[in-house]
Amino acid sequence: MTRRSTFTDQSVTYGAIGATLAPDLLRYPPAGYRPAEDAVRLGSGTERFQRAAEALMTWGIQRGAGFEVTEIASGTGAQYPGIVYGADGTPLNDQPAPRSEERFGADGTPYIAAGMTATLERKRRFGVAKTPVLVVYVIDEPDRIGFAYGTTADGPESGEESFILEHRDDDTVWLTIRSLLATAGGPRAVLAPRQRRQRRELTKLELRALHPAGGV
Repeated sequence: MTRRSTFTDQSVTYGAIGATLAPDLLRYPPAGYRPAEDAVRLGSGTERFQRAAEALMTWGIQRGAGFEVTEIASGTGAQYPGIVYGADGTPLNDQPAPRSEERFGADGTPYIAAGMTATLERKRRFGVAKTPVLVVYVIDEPDRIGFAYGTTADGPESGEESFILEHRDDDTVWLTIRSLLATAGGPRAVLAPRQRRQRRELTKLELRALHPAGGV
């Protein structure tokens, strides 16, 4: 059974919460936002999927891409189910209930859950860049698992990023990263081209973070 849960117990800096789930995201993004989708094959087999899933759901992509994940806290607001779509892109009539049980990695690290907040810290040439985020939804299916977070404070970018792992019918394991981001306006708009280049480099690191060559 498909399980998906979504929380909005803290304000995010954009309006299209959950937009990275939309089948037509790349064609019809919200005005002012840049959509992107990248995928990488991580291998094949159930063991590869399970190992990658545990790393994914315990912040493995973020740490593998060079972030320190700090100030992790559970959400406390109201919960409501996210929308589950069929193969044709329309919402299913029978929507599942949200998941509520906790899950943990082999070392006891709690799995990422909808409503969690965290701060992603990354060293820069001068100081440390900090990005507070809120996990806006979690997907937990037998052959598909992942999450998305959105920005919760002013910064060089505003929007949402999702990380979904799939064990496909042909036994291959794939990671897909989707994002919907807008660069800062006003005086900081002059830095937008540089910010976009940095985003592409970061996405490349995120795609490699769970690859077997990286040790996961």
